Amino acid sequence: MGALGSLAGQAMAEAPFDSSRYLLGDWGGERAKLYDKGVDLTLEYVGEAAGNLHGGYNHDRTARYTDQVALGTTIDLNKLSGWEGAKFQLMITERSGRNLANDRISDPRAGMLSSTQEVYGRGQTWRLTEMWVSQDFLNTDLNVKVGRFGEGADFNTFPCDFQNNAFCGAQAANWAGSVWYNWPVSQWAVRVKYNLTPEVYAQIGAFEVNPSNLEVGNGFKLSGSGTQGALIPVELVWSPKVNGLPGEYRAGYYYSSAKADDVYEGADGQAQPLSGGSFKSHGSKHGAWVVAQQQLTSRDGSSERGLSVFFNATVHDKATNLVDKFVQAGLVYKGPFDARPNDAFGVGIARIHVNEDVARYARLSNELSGIEDYDNPSYLPVRRSEYDAELYYGFAVTPAVTLRPNLQFIKAPGGVEQVDNALVAGLKMLVRF
Repeated sequence: MGALGSLAGQAMAEAPFDSSRYLLGDWGGERAKLYDKGVDLTLEYVGEAAGNLHGGYNHDRTARYTDQVALGTTIDLNKLSGWEGAKFQLMITERSGRNLANDRISDPRAGMLSSTQEVYGRGQTWRLTEMWVSQDFLNTDLNVKVGRFGEGADFNTFPCDFQNNAFCGAQAANWAGSVWYNWPVSQWAVRVKYNLTPEVYAQIGAFEVNPSNLEVGNGFKLSGSGTQGALIPVELVWSPKVNGLPGEYRAGYYYSSAKADDVYEGADGQAQPLSGGSFKSHGSKHGAWVVAQQQLTSRDGSSERGLSVFFNATVHDKATNLVDKFVQAGLVYKGPFDARPNDAFGVGIARIHVNEDVARYARLSNELSGIEDYDNPSYLPVRRSEYDAELYYGFAVTPAVTLRPNLQFIKAPGGVEQVDNALVAGLKMLVRF
């Protein structure tokens, strides 16, 4: 499952152009000239390697590599053309490679709930990931954004510094991915945000639920054919300063009007394995989330360095969703050493809980089939909870290049307790050209 890009899609900063942030520099001054006119160009690369050191479903050791290229532009239309309070963004991405979680870590009959390489997923192909215009109103208190983008760009947002997907991007998409599409997938959407106070804003959106946008051949599809409904997220965001240090707290809810199948009950009202017919259809799907991030300390008077903590939780519709509860927490320390002020390390742990009705379905199916042996190819694994943990250290090689070696531990991959706990070594590379 993919999530928000680790580097791409960020809004243009107000600071002067800094050529040291780019591997290819200033292009003889041309890039700075474009930036001063309001045009910020993006060419970024994320590569992620992972190797199984121990455990997992398949004990044969190997390594897998997957990557993403993002290219596009963010344009301040006020600077470029005098269109006050307006911004335009275009982003095209390409993903390729393979995922270790699929090949070694998880039982193929169940799959892994998270992923050891967050940049993998949603089709290894080229995509139109963002194409939108935003406009400020009411002295910038009101902002409207229209075009093609994913929910996670604005709602349930979270950084993507970790390599394990349980600590990357908008988590609602990871567990309700049939209706919530994160980066790199885009859909037609509108988002309205209003500043209630300097520290608090509320927002609401409407996003097309169109599964055909997930197909590899539809990376640049613009028509609405195949639309099944709309996803409506609402969110309240508070960004306080605690002892002068920044924090961000989010609480939100989503409702999808697209039809969704029950995970256990059949259309006839019985458990679906008993009838063998179609599943009961529901007219909607819903869930909620909270996100908390707070910097606790600074270093040498700089808020760019210090210890921060984070917490994420989501809950989902038990009638229709594979995962009903998710929770994670951790910390990040930026600039731990005076000699390396741009380095950072992080640690996180997550629990992904599978809906009990999914486990009931598997137990009943196995009982009806007369299969009790987990090693029988026809056995349907009973899924409960998967636990993911990651520790990383990020080396800022240059302002344009970061390397983040990491260790990941996955307990009960896919929520299947018969699968051995896995230890994975990873390396995440981020390059801004």
